[in-house]
Amino acid sequence: MGVPTAALCLAWALALSCAHPLTPRKPEAAGGGNVHWAEPPSNDTDLTQICGDDVDFDAATLSENGTFLFFRGEEVWEISPRGHPPHARPVAASWPELGGPVQAALRLQDPQDQHSLYLFQGEQVWAYTGGQLRPGYPRRVEDEFPGVPGGVDAAVECHPEECGGETILFFKGDTVFSFDRALRVTKPREWPWPRDGPCSAALRWLGRFYCLRGSRFLRFQPRTGEVPPGYPRDLRDYFIPCPGRGHGNSSWGDAGDPCSETPFQALLSDDTGRAYAFRGGLSFRLDSHRDGHHAWPLRQTWPGLEGEVDAAFAWDGRAHLIQGSQVSIFLLDRGHSPVRGYPRGLQEELGVPSADAAFTCPGSALLYVISGNLLRPVDLTQTPRRAGDAVPLPHEHVDGAMCTSDGIFLFRGPSFHQYPSVAQLLGAQQPAPPQRIATHFFQCPQ
Repeated sequence: MGVPTAALCLAWALALSCAHPLTPRKPEAAGGGNVHWAEPPSNDTDLTQICGDDVDFDAATLSENGTFLFFRGEEVWEISPRGHPPHARPVAASWPELGGPVQAALRLQDPQDQHSLYLFQGEQVWAYTGGQLRPGYPRRVEDEFPGVPGGVDAAVECHPEECGGETILFFKGDTVFSFDRALRVTKPREWPWPRDGPCSAALRWLGRFYCLRGSRFLRFQPRTGEVPPGYPRDLRDYFIPCPGRGHGNSSWGDAGDPCSETPFQALLSDDTGRAYAFRGGLSFRLDSHRDGHHAWPLRQTWPGLEGEVDAAFAWDGRAHLIQGSQVSIFLLDRGHSPVRGYPRGLQEELGVPSADAAFTCPGSALLYVISGNLLRPVDLTQTPRRAGDAVPLPHEHVDGAMCTSDGIFLFRGPSFHQYPSVAQLLGAQQPAPPQRIATHFFQCPQ
């Protein structure tokens, strides 16, 4: 697509998938998700308490507004993906009904997209919505979650694309309990771990799952408990902005800042509503406003992929990422596993020599490929695939394109142009009014 990109630079937040980054951050080595931090002031007393070798948390979760909450004794640390400095406060200041340390914490979403925070102590659980204790709480854990014993060490939600249904994983000692929210039944899980002791806390962030143990953590697959190579890792290199720690020493500059005006080179949205944006060798999730919009190195989200993505689209549960004259394919429902035999030539795979942008619309097998100011349709059900006749667009050039239930989005520079349908795009005599990408997709201030 030929758009100049800034030197790689990281956007922050914490790990585990809209946030405004924490000033200059640090990139990580290949592997699991993490937050990249600027070094905080060395006299920050809140941080010195959680940056020592004896750091250990009783519970961890995301709050209703996407802030990370780390509980330890009578205090809770807030670490915000929106760039605010981390700070500690008494648990009783926000949840006065508890009257003691939190043993496990959990954020749950209901069908109305409302989030509640569940805090566990011994045999009881408290539920808060909008910061207020819900009527009827506290309740016994076994009454709220039948089959789950009291005194759990950790809990984490798991969604259908990850666990096959709306599920909660509870950890108690060496046992993992899977609670089906629809059926309200609980089953113990047989996992190949924990090998090194139970989880003291658990987190889900941007579709990835983490077990915390002291100052270390594991990333795990929620159906099998499988842990990828390279774990355990140190919390202070990933989740906590401790002075002198973290990975790497170069920054991602504006490319990693969701609120910068740096152009995106490719975007895609699938039939489930998952959406991604690419620029400067980084990948963003667009549909993760509850967890924050964070930059990730391309290889970390899309295994084996390096460099910049020129165009992208999703079809039949697969993401197609185009780089130059080649296309790579990844299985969206299997942790972005790469499809064997790829990358392949773009001409061979799609019947086009190059692409500045590409998009498919929900439920459609018709791909639209944009080169310069021309759009060509490709029927993905045909073999071999061939591009149809070129149709001129009201744009000389676009950086990227995406189609959702809200219509067609064409991206250029810091702006996008929205059209209700393909027909209205092709019938337009002038570009639709420009709108700001950072404001609409990343909730950045005007």
